[in-house]
Amino acid sequence: MNFYEFFAGGGMARLGLGDQWRCLFANDIDDMKAETYRAYFGDTGELCAQDINTVTLAQIPGQADLAWASFPCQDLSLAGNGAGLEGDRSGTFWPFWNIIRGLKGEHRSPRVIVLENVYGTVTSHNGRDMAAICESLAAAGYRYAPMIIDAQLFLPHSRPRLFIAAFGHGSQPPVDLIVQGPMEQWHPKAFQFVRKLLSENALENWLWIKLPLPTPHDIRFADIIENNPTGVDWHTPEETQRLLNLMSPLHRSKVEEAQRVGTVVVGTIYKRTRADEDGVRQQRAEVRFDGVAGCLRTPTGGSSRQIILVVEGESIRSRLLSPRETARLMGLPEDYPLPVRYNNAYHLAGDGVAVPVVAWLRQHLIEPALIAVEEVA
Repeated sequence: MNFYEFFAGGGMARLGLGDQWRCLFANDIDDMKAETYRAYFGDTGELCAQDINTVTLAQIPGQADLAWASFPCQDLSLAGNGAGLEGDRSGTFWPFWNIIRGLKGEHRSPRVIVLENVYGTVTSHNGRDMAAICESLAAAGYRYAPMIIDAQLFLPHSRPRLFIAAFGHGSQPPVDLIVQGPMEQWHPKAFQFVRKLLSENALENWLWIKLPLPTPHDIRFADIIENNPTGVDWHTPEETQRLLNLMSPLHRSKVEEAQRVGTVVVGTIYKRTRADEDGVRQQRAEVRFDGVAGCLRTPTGGSSRQIILVVEGESIRSRLLSPRETARLMGLPEDYPLPVRYNNAYHLAGDGVAVPVVAWLRQHLIEPALIAVEEVA
């Protein structure tokens, strides 16, 4: 089977699809990501490193079984600017969709399309942005199945993401996966607010899909930590103390409880801006010791970079996540080459799609939807 990979980044969707899938065309505007992509997959010509607004149909070969698009999230993120699909970055969905419409006009529509983005897409502009995507899919003749999948099902990494799998001519999701209504695991209540905005045609083409649950994994966050990290240094005692001073009493008590355990306890910290009891906003350090990392973000500011806290009795040490640790949190292989600059490596991982989630969708939804139709034919 073959595919197009739009907004390819470092090729994480390609990794999840595996070696049995052939990439016909990939696109990303970021030169750093393109360099990393070619370093791993080879400079074999399928990657087009240019603005998607300038990509032409003539550059896109053949007809793909699948088009994957993890379009930019910044304008849709809950931490973003609220511009939604009208923003400069997330708004690149529309030139991507113009390409899909153009392929349809040339009778070479992808049989399956998968869109991936942040959970904030569901609520952006009170559901209107997601509704616009659903309307576009339905108008182009695709039945589509939105779902929220958290990478935590596969990795020690809390990363809920919206996936919309769309099925066109020549594909059919397995009948045993189609259910009559929402399932709590995959379909949040916020979907219902989106559905209220949809036309009759878009509602008729909405599918409720129930994926099988993976076997629970036993990987803890501490298991992916490097003993001798590359690319980061441990904080000085003073820097660690400043972090502790930023904690509210609740989060400081979590550290004290970890100290009483007596063994090594590993947690993660994000700096966040919170309002105090008087409504004054101030920076806080929030720690978690549940064996799961917080959702990786792009390192646009110091507070966006996740910090490791290692507690062993009276000893408390802290440092930034290493580049390799961010890659492991996304399910990247150990031989995957990371950019030399720290922020570039962090950005590559934080901007990607978790590889095991793609592999799960490939195995249980994408390939069955394509193969079943081929067998019937």
